[in-house]
Formats: sequence, structure tokens, C-alpha cells
Amino acid sequence: MTITASTTAPVADARALGLAHYAARGVLEHVLAQHGITFQQQVALRAALAADTAQTPDDLVTQVQGSLKADPADIRATLDELLAEQLLVADGAHLRPTDAGRELIAAVGADTGPLTARVWGGIPAADLAAAGRVLALVTERANAELAALTA
Repeated sequence: MTITASTTAPVADARALGLAHYAARGVLEHVLAQHGITFQQQVALRAALAADTAQTPDDLVTQVQGSLKADPADIRATLDELLAEQLLVADGAHLRPTDAGRELIAAVGADTGPLTARVWGGIPAADLAAAGRVLALVTERANAELAALTA
């Protein structure tokens, strides 16, 4: 099924963005629960996996906080959980993903891949590009507002 924009299409706003986010996150969290991992654990583990070099706990806290706007103490607790579950391992002052951590993220990816394809499939490339530009601008502006509020 191909979705196309029309003159009666809903206007993108904060509510529409929130509804889309929580619908997609609900799908992801369902898969994550089947693998025994939380959303925040998955974000932290993916950050460790995506890094070109091993990260310190502070590096990972900064990355996850930038993505989730979560409390640093909660993120540190999440890193401790990942260490306890042997999905991350301490290597001196750095944290590295373990083989089990890599395998878990690969399994989650394999399970979410078909779901993601069904959610995003059939949306015209031009619509995705326009949405991407709008979402990037909204993210930039919201981050600036949050920075001003917390300065």
C-alpha cells in the first residue's frame, strides 16, 4: 500500500509526532521485552556498539542523555545493569560490548526488521525526505529550547 499526501492529510504537529513516536516505540518495546531488555538498555548498548572506539561510562551517559534526555543517574544504573547481564564489559576505564551484547542487538534487529519494513514500506521517498527534514528541524529547535530551559 502506498501512502500519498493529499490536501486532506493531517498537518504534522507535536501531537502527531508524539502519537507516531509512541506507536513505533510500542512495537519496539514489545520486541525488546521478548529479549529481556529495556528500551534504555537497548539505546545504551547500541551506543556502545556504534562507537568507533571503546567508550567510557561518561561518554555513554552523554550519548544516551543526548538521545533520551534521561537522568544521568538512571543511565548509569542502566550501564550497571548491562554490565551485570554481561552485555557490556569493563576494559580498564572503558566499556565494550560483549559477544552476547552484539548477538542480542543483532537478534532484536532481525525481529524488528520485518516490522519496520511494514511500517515504513510504501511511503514515497520524497515524503520520507520531507519528513526527515522537518523532524531534524523540530529536533534541533526542541534541543535548543531544552538547553535554554536548563541553562
